[in-house]
Amino acid sequence: MQNTIFFSTELLLMNDLKTKKNSLFLKNNLMTSRSKLSVVPPFLTPTNMSTIAQAEQLDVQDPLASFRAFFQHEPNTIYLDGNSLGKLPIQAKKDIANAVDKQWGENLIRSWNDHWLDLPKRLEQKLALLLGAKATELKVGESTSTNLYKVIHALLSSNLTAKSLLTDSLNFPSDVYVMEGLAKQFDCKPPTIVAYVHDLKADLPLLKAEIKKQPGIVCLSLVSYKSAWLYPMKSLNEFAEQHNSIIVWDLSHAVGVVDINLAESKIKIALGCTYKFLNGGPGSPAFLFIQEELITELHSPIQGWFGHKRPFDFSLSYEPSDGIGRFDAGTPQVLSLVAMEAGLDLTLKAGIDAIRKKSMMQTSYLVELIQEKLTPLGFIIETPMNPEERGSHITLAHPESWRVCKALIIGKGDGVKIIPDFRPPQYLRLGIAPIYTRYIDLFKSIERIEHIILSQEYLEIDTEKPTVT
Repeated sequence: MQNTIFFSTELLLMNDLKTKKNSLFLKNNLMTSRSKLSVVPPFLTPTNMSTIAQAEQLDVQDPLASFRAFFQHEPNTIYLDGNSLGKLPIQAKKDIANAVDKQWGENLIRSWNDHWLDLPKRLEQKLALLLGAKATELKVGESTSTNLYKVIHALLSSNLTAKSLLTDSLNFPSDVYVMEGLAKQFDCKPPTIVAYVHDLKADLPLLKAEIKKQPGIVCLSLVSYKSAWLYPMKSLNEFAEQHNSIIVWDLSHAVGVVDINLAESKIKIALGCTYKFLNGGPGSPAFLFIQEELITELHSPIQGWFGHKRPFDFSLSYEPSDGIGRFDAGTPQVLSLVAMEAGLDLTLKAGIDAIRKKSMMQTSYLVELIQEKLTPLGFIIETPMNPEERGSHITLAHPESWRVCKALIIGKGDGVKIIPDFRPPQYLRLGIAPIYTRYIDLFKSIERIEHIILSQEYLEIDTEKPTVT
């Protein structure tokens, strides 16, 4: 430890925008050896990071700034809920209109052959590029919960691992519900839920001890929906394999903002949604990944006609597809598949490395602002301080989080509406979609929260909650 130095913020600025050398690398509470220390340019020090000019300068230097123009933006609105529903790509509107007016309206049934039958495969090929997998290992369709049900059912019906279910208290509740239902269906023990002292991050020694103690099927979210903590997936996959277990990863809060390589990370099974950081639209189809070697060992519990080896033979005898197509069920959701392609294309064009780099920069910038302006007002950061250990949202805890959230959405002040989201009991989440979120958006949002508390504007807000918060 004597050769280690701690410092709050490291900023490295390089200047060639066209060759993408123009990047800003910012880390909080980073532990760096003396040999790697860099000089911080004087105009980028923490003492003047909290100015509008600084935010504007960061936006000017942003190599992804041009991508914002490809999305629809409402005037006088700052959107920080991309971790729940991404913005609408302009191209998606055109694609949907074409699919409705031309492909459906004019071409009718002929569009199955002309456009629609190959649509899922095209999306799977693009998703494979993003996730470091083979297209033959990916299936696009259904919802995340349906895919989770199918794949855990298939695992429980196989001899690949013990019929034991394990998850943790940071996992998304829907995943836990699916596991509980399957435990009843297979008449096995309810899933063990590894509980941690707090919601910030998993206690890895405890989690590993439980996996070792009861090997079997483990389900985890790669990025926690509460704190944004990012699990060390490769080391956990290796540990699970050593102890005869398979981890099913839910990538919903990670895909599109975290650089995921399914092959290099030794992931055997994963799934996730596309309506968050991939901007696929409300209810857009989910995806399922199964490692090639496992596909023929698993059988979907839903023997739908699109999972048949030759669906258009209309045989009364079911014969599953040889590949991951066996996890198809019914007719593809064409309009939803059409809608999700534009967001996926933009993510690939921007590049996941650049997106991840900006995500770490922006979450670190946001943390700096929060520490300066909101921590003295009683806000607690419920997200890991190391940017490499978090996804792309920052979670704050405060006794008045809900009323602050509501005041932001109402937009009293200067009339600008700011849309974050709220999670019980007192979490205010600020989701950053690097492909369209600006630094000035983050600066104005923190200033607005500061004003709501200092002016006690939140006292004018009732505590009634709508269904979706």
